Amino acid sequence: MALRDELLKSIWHAFTSLDVDKSGKVSKSQLKVLSHNLCTVMKIPHDPVALEEHFKDDDEGPVSNQGYMPYLNKFILDKVTGNFDLHDFNKMCWTLSNRKNLDLSQLLISPDDAFKIWCIFNFLSEDRYPLTIVTEEIEYFLRKLTEAIGGSWVEERFEDYKLQLNMKQQSLNAWELITLVGSGHFSKGIDRQALSMGVNEVYQELIVDVLKQGYMMKKGHKRKNWTERWFMLKPNSISYYVGEDLADQKGEILLDRNCSAEPLPDKDGKKCLFFIKSSHKSFEISASDKKRKHEWILAIQTCVSLLRQGRPAPHREARQKRRELRLKQQAEQEELELRMSELQLANEAKQLELEDMRKALEEAATNAAEEEQRRLQTQTELQDRYKTDLEREKTVRKKMEEQVAQKSTELEQYLQRVRELEDMYRQLEDALEDEKRARQEEEAVRRLQARLLEEEATKRVELEEFHLRQQRAISETEAEKQELEKERLAKESALQAAMKQLEQLEQERQGAVEQYQTVMKKLEDAANNTKTWKHKVAEHEGMLRLIQPGSKGQQMITNWGPAAFSDGELSLRQKQWQEMKNQTTQAQ
Repeated sequence: MALRDELLKSIWHAFTSLDVDKSGKVSKSQLKVLSHNLCTVMKIPHDPVALEEHFKDDDEGPVSNQGYMPYLNKFILDKVTGNFDLHDFNKMCWTLSNRKNLDLSQLLISPDDAFKIWCIFNFLSEDRYPLTIVTEEIEYFLRKLTEAIGGSWVEERFEDYKLQLNMKQQSLNAWELITLVGSGHFSKGIDRQALSMGVNEVYQELIVDVLKQGYMMKKGHKRKNWTERWFMLKPNSISYYVGEDLADQKGEILLDRNCSAEPLPDKDGKKCLFFIKSSHKSFEISASDKKRKHEWILAIQTCVSLLRQGRPAPHREARQKRRELRLKQQAEQEELELRMSELQLANEAKQLELEDMRKALEEAATNAAEEEQRRLQTQTELQDRYKTDLEREKTVRKKMEEQVAQKSTELEQYLQRVRELEDMYRQLEDALEDEKRARQEEEAVRRLQARLLEEEATKRVELEEFHLRQQRAISETEAEKQELEKERLAKESALQAAMKQLEQLEQERQGAVEQYQTVMKKLEDAANNTKTWKHKVAEHEGMLRLIQPGSKGQQMITNWGPAAFSDGELSLRQKQWQEMKNQTTQAQ
């Protein structure tokens, strides 16, 4: 960046701060004060009459920025020699501009940090007014600051911020950049001191051109003793101070294309040695470790290489390349937009031409269609007349045929219905007979099953009582065991005969159950047939009343379900069982 461009950016901030009502103009009295301060800081003789002479044709009203630029270039900037302190110049312009544009009470940075960020903004901003810093340079600065404070760069957070920025203005002014850094949006978890040190480190690199700095030991030329000094490497010099506050400078090593930096072997108890050879002197330096030694040697060699090639500091060269790339992309974008505009115009011309052709074709097609429509209309009228007469005759004939077919269909449906009703009555009578027989068989099976169940229950009770008496007789005395053995054998024979009879009764009962299930199945089928025919008869006639089966008598219920025989049969079986039991007792 040329010195004039760098000075103009700071002066623009000062001029803008004097424009209170944002009209782009400043009064002559304020410009006189500004010009006097500029001349004082840059050590230029001030001529107050020159300002009046320059604006003698515009005595009324304030002066715009464009009107002040010729005076500024001719009477101030053209006389700049570079023998002034640029820091003081920036400080003066900062003092004029920050009070009306910035409120530090809500920010995490000090006024000095805000001033350094302001200087960095001037360095990275575009060379057009009003001054703004684009998204790419914002990211570059924030990455540098994050590295300086020892934080980790969060790409997603910046992408979100960039989306918000692109939706608004796609760039920031100086005060917005200071607010962004001071708000701590990209330095969460970092205290004020660390943030201040990070801002200072970036400021030293970008503004003061400090490529590297740190404590190292230096060997004296006269006393040959080793002293710790704070070294600061710039593109064309190495300054060393008593401390890092830079209050007491002890010397400076001027760099040129003939300088060199080479490592030295350890000696005299000193390690990590290297020497710097300049045009006038050589310096022996001791770093704290091998890593710092190599870093310093590489940094010095890089500065010498840049001096030999006539190139600026790396960060200034990188900034220039970024600007050139942006300008190239902007030119390509403008060229692309121009080509797109030309293609759009050509496309619109083609569209108009095609539209004219389409209208001509549509008009010709419309005329042909109208002619064809007139011809078709005449032909259609004749055809409609013949069709109407023919359809009238067909309609009359069709109605007559439909009436004859309808009468025949009604007669056939009536005869078919009569036949269906006769068949239905016959089938219904058969179904009622089947149902009546099934119910009679069911009653017989149910009586037989009840009788068998009663006999089985009685025999079980008697067998259990007999067994209990036998057990008591055996346990009464051991002496009668011999005599009772024969009696037990006889009783066991009787018991086995009774068990066989019981098994026979069980088999009879199972057979009765199967017969009962068969009869129930038949009864269910007969009931279903009866319901089906009843439904059909009710559907056709609605007046037929079917014969319903009578109600069943009260059934006996046993442990195995409904009884299979009646009370009389049960009583008869009980008498037979009792007689059999008495005969068995007499035989014993």
